[in-house]
Amino acid sequence: MSKKPGRRLLGQNRMLWLLDALERDPGRDQLIDMLGARVRALPLGRVRDVLHGTWLGHPVHPMAVHLPLGSWMSAAVLDVKPGRSRQADLLVALGLAGATPAALSGLVDWAELRREQQRVGLVHAWANTAAVGLYGASLVMRLNGKGAKGRVLGYLGLTAVGVGGLLGGHLAYRQAAGANHAEEVPHVVRDGWHRVGGVDDFPVGEAVRCVVDDVPVLVVRESGGEVHALAERCSHLAGPLSEGTVADGCVQCPWHGSVFRLSDGWNVEGPATAPQPAFDTRVVDGHVEVRLPGDGVPDTVEGAATAGATPGTDGGRPS
Repeated sequence: MSKKPGRRLLGQNRMLWLLDALERDPGRDQLIDMLGARVRALPLGRVRDVLHGTWLGHPVHPMAVHLPLGSWMSAAVLDVKPGRSRQADLLVALGLAGATPAALSGLVDWAELRREQQRVGLVHAWANTAAVGLYGASLVMRLNGKGAKGRVLGYLGLTAVGVGGLLGGHLAYRQAAGANHAEEVPHVVRDGWHRVGGVDDFPVGEAVRCVVDDVPVLVVRESGGEVHALAERCSHLAGPLSEGTVADGCVQCPWHGSVFRLSDGWNVEGPATAPQPAFDTRVVDGHVEVRLPGDGVPDTVEGAATAGATPGTDGGRPS
């Protein structure tokens, strides 16, 4: 059979097929549930948020892996030279020391992921655990004068690190683990005031979900009349904040427990490392209007009428 001119046969990406199959495989779910519960039960206190990276604004784990990875790669370069290299021995030991905080930060992040992400993350952890074991054995061999075996074990460890890195990249870039899931909000919502409903549509102290330019928005009216509005999808993994708990001027995500301050969206507690986009609010003629801060539209009713939505348009709607 001849091929048609100009027609290309596209081969399936085998690597992506394997990774997608790993995401769908429920065979390890019972183990994942057990390990996740134990990690979440660890008495870490405020250290848990430190490990998540709440203080940093993004996850700590990708930064923490640089020490072991850089140390072990440097040791591999030095191992190319004949004879024993004490510098390589030192780098292997340094990498092992740095693996502990890297693993702990990754573990607390993994326990708060979606199931498909956890399936990939578990194998990622297995690969890195194998790497630590191989480098530990390599160091023992090196210190006992068996440099050749130590080198072989080191290169096997580096291979395991490479597999772990591949899976970590899939987690971060294909599955968006650790990404800010509210980042696009300021780029999607149009400038100007948007009417989201009448004041009576927002019972005091209750979380109400509205939509502005197809972006879900959380609106909460306080007993004193002040109205707060945040992006409704949690920055951690897009959990529905409107289904969460409102208390003490904050809202808690129902999925993984991240806590955000209603007044400005600040992430008071993790695992979220990024704050929620917060909206300016006002009440005009008994209706609540919201806008992104600093959009350049005059803070007047006339400005809102021209730049934002008016009653009967799609600028906003309670849901």
